[in-house]
Amino acid sequence: MSSRTERACMLCGIIQSYRMFLEAGCPNCESVLHYADNEDGQIQNCTSPSYEGLVALGDDNKASWVARWLRIESFVAGLYAVKVNGKLPPQIISDLEEQNISYRPRDGSAQD
Repeated sequence: MSSRTERACMLCGIIQSYRMFLEAGCPNCESVLHYADNEDGQIQNCTSPSYEGLVALGDDNKASWVARWLRIESFVAGLYAVKVNGKLPPQIISDLEEQNISYRPRDGSAQD
């Protein structure tokens, strides 16, 4: 699924409009990716307009096997992509590793 304005965060998979990422950031990743008010390409580099599948995550997601399978059980309620096409840039991955944050690409390339 792809839309002109909807994008998926490459770190958590949440789907929002470009404007939402710009105005409010990512509700799960803002503290590490800093999307809000960042027009220097952070949204372009760390979100993708190309994604597949949709999962609606509700408030009580701890019991959801789908949320566990997608590794989103600790995230806020919202609409999430099953697969996000694209990967974070190497510099962003390095920054995440320095903060002890494990990055697992959501494009299907990561092996369990």
